[in-house]
Amino acid sequence: MHGRPRKAPKPEEEAASVAKAQKLRALQTQFFSFHHNKIYTKEAVELSAKLLEINPESYTAWNYRKLAVEHYLSQPDCNPDSIKSVLDDELRVVENALRQNFKSYGAWHHRKWVLSKGHSSIDNELRLLDKFQKADSRNFHAWNYRRFVAESMKRSEQDELKYTEDMIYQNFSNYSAWHNRSVLLSALFEKKAGGFLSKEKVLPEEYEFIHQAIFTDPDDQSGWFYHLWLLDQTVTTDSPLLASSWPGHGYAVLLVEDRCYNGSAFSPFTALHSDSGSFPIVLYFNQPVRGVSSSTVTVECGFNKNEDLLWKPLSASNSQTARVWVAHLKILSSDLHSTVEVSVGHSKGIISTRGFEYSHPSMFSFKVHVQPMEGDFSQVSVAESISLREENFKIYGTQSEESIINSFNQLNIKNGHESTASNWRSEALAKEIECFRELLSLMDCKIGKLTLARLLMAYDVMSYPFANKLVHSEEVLELYSDLMKLDPTHYQHYKDEHSMVLLQKVTSSKESLLQHCFQYKDSVSTAICGPICLRLNNLSLSRMGAFEKLLWVQMLDLSDNELQSIEGLEAMQLLSCLSLRNNKLRSLTALEPLRKLKLLRVLDISYNQIGDHSIDTTRYLCSSPLSHSVGSESNKDETVISDVALIDNWEAFYIFKDFNLNQLDIVGNTIADEKFKSVLVKIMPKLKQLDGKLLC
Repeated sequence: MHGRPRKAPKPEEEAASVAKAQKLRALQTQFFSFHHNKIYTKEAVELSAKLLEINPESYTAWNYRKLAVEHYLSQPDCNPDSIKSVLDDELRVVENALRQNFKSYGAWHHRKWVLSKGHSSIDNELRLLDKFQKADSRNFHAWNYRRFVAESMKRSEQDELKYTEDMIYQNFSNYSAWHNRSVLLSALFEKKAGGFLSKEKVLPEEYEFIHQAIFTDPDDQSGWFYHLWLLDQTVTTDSPLLASSWPGHGYAVLLVEDRCYNGSAFSPFTALHSDSGSFPIVLYFNQPVRGVSSSTVTVECGFNKNEDLLWKPLSASNSQTARVWVAHLKILSSDLHSTVEVSVGHSKGIISTRGFEYSHPSMFSFKVHVQPMEGDFSQVSVAESISLREENFKIYGTQSEESIINSFNQLNIKNGHESTASNWRSEALAKEIECFRELLSLMDCKIGKLTLARLLMAYDVMSYPFANKLVHSEEVLELYSDLMKLDPTHYQHYKDEHSMVLLQKVTSSKESLLQHCFQYKDSVSTAICGPICLRLNNLSLSRMGAFEKLLWVQMLDLSDNELQSIEGLEAMQLLSCLSLRNNKLRSLTALEPLRKLKLLRVLDISYNQIGDHSIDTTRYLCSSPLSHSVGSESNKDETVISDVALIDNWEAFYIFKDFNLNQLDIVGNTIADEKFKSVLVKIMPKLKQLDGKLLC
């Protein structure tokens, strides 16, 4: 453990171990007899103390002592003095156990429980902690207990900060002290009371402090972890902000009822098909929030206020907290032209996971034009095949550049307060970049390169709304490429980060984004509405990101990449055609985000690795929809339950049951045999094409 090789025990050590085990078994047998029979005599309680001296990790023994104490306190003849005596005995038992193993969870928890009774003095606890922390200054159990004691004594955070500083100066490698410092500062930042200095003042001083540790021993990880925490505190705003939306401010949305975009004056980037006369409104925040509802977000369409809109969070965990929220607005058929105004946060209730209110209300508006059905499509029985292959696209003409530029400009929400609020943050990051450039000029340090890459990207992202470009993206990509070669153990992490930076670069400017926009061969197809496809294929992407800039996308080509996960894709609510062909998706449950894309009609997941691996670890994150635990959630009927093939393929049922696909390609996956395809047809009765073949 911790790099220390095991040594073979000597004969005398083996004999001692055997004798200890025999004594322990004898004590346990007698102890369990007392415990099961609820015997709390003095003899029984003393025996549990002997057991804990030998084995401080016996949770059952600690719980037994709690029951014994509660039993004694319930007696009518107990008095304050006797109660104090009993609880002091408990503290002595804990101290003896900690001498055997000062990292015993059960012992530290029991000591907290005794002190929470309120009959024992807490004054001696800091002296006891000093004793244990001298034995091991990085013992996180002791540091955790210290926070409990400091809170109980109402000891100030500033005093505790001074203590952590002293401990760090004794040993820069004291990770627990650095962690405790981050906990204390986080608490003070949240309080913003008592005259404590702001982040603007504290964080630059903390950067100077951590430099001493990093430059003294660049190979020690403790200081680097604290620096990463400081970076997070620097770039993360306290109050959540609305980063982007769809539709964007000033959009002119064309709602097409018959899927035939007629090439009108409207931008093809904002033409959207709708069978139901409704379309999604998407809010993308810069951090997860809760409380988005019709009371905190008002939507006015003409003279009508939509007070009954249901806002849903889009998150992989199905929690009520998410970065992305969606509601579906229905436009009356009589309203061929409407103006919609959306106000966010003018009423309180939107709160971040860290407890901060959405304090910068924002508003955006857009126009909706309805293109009525011009032909009779009810008799169309044969599905038109959509193929996102190279030969089916042509470059989106430069003469149409203005439409994407306008769409791109209108997508992001302008937060006017950001400029002044970000000044000190940008200055702090600029100083850190200069500092780490100096460090790397003196030595070749992997974690130094990783930190510089993070700093450069954070600086660019913070400056982006004003600079309108990512200045350091090429340098960051080069740093991650170097790290993949220097540190193959963490190759996948660097690869993922490289992918995220590349996507940020592609979406950072109108010019770079336009290079990836292509026009589908048939711009008046009845199978699709918006003929513009964003092609991010063949980029060696292993992870997706930059979703806040891709909310407008309806056709997306991610083929020939290295994606193992598509987490976050659920934010792209307009997606109707998606190609994931020739990636590295390993399981059906990796497709989970697609369940929330209600407009998805064409999906290509061919030539992945689905079925290659006998164990799908992701499956344990969700319950089987055929078990009693999900009940009405699956909305299944008796036919589904009785079908053995579906029961054997419950992951497929769980993933595909909510899909409304017309076309699916799954060929080239190990799982895609004829039996499995027949299961898919049962799950998705509306499916018209499977692997290029028409279904009856």
